[in-house]
Formats: sequence, C-alpha cells, structure tokens
Amino acid sequence: MGLDTSLPSIRQVQNLIQQAVTIEIKLLTGDILIGRIIWQDSQCMCLMNENSQQMTVWKQAIAYIKAKE
Repeated sequence: MGLDTSLPSIRQVQNLIQQAVTIEIKLLTGDILIGRIIWQDSQCMCLMNENSQQMTVWKQAIAYIKAKE
C-alpha cells in the first residue's frame, strides 16, 4: 500500500518534513516526543531528536502532532 498524498494529513506531514519544522508528538500513552520528522510511510514516521537519534513511531500510537513555537 502506497502513501495516499490526496489525504490532507499526509500532505501536512510532508510539509513538516520539507520545512524541517520541530514538532511535538503526543502519544496515546501520554508520552511527548520532540524533534523533526524525517520520513513517513503509510504506517510509521521517523522522528529525529535534538541529539540526532532516530525513533520510528507507529502512526496508530499518535494522539496529536503540532509544530513547536
């Protein structure tokens, strides 16, 4: 299954990747992750934190994503 770029949520995340925006991801567990999204596929995204550590996050675990100010 490919990435459906007709979906607004996919396009929004692609814009965050292209603009290298620092974001906050809140997981359904209540954990908060901060970093930049460096890629996404249909099920996951990869977040790079300030220490250049990469973390794969399952999209189904995400409560929300917002840009850091």
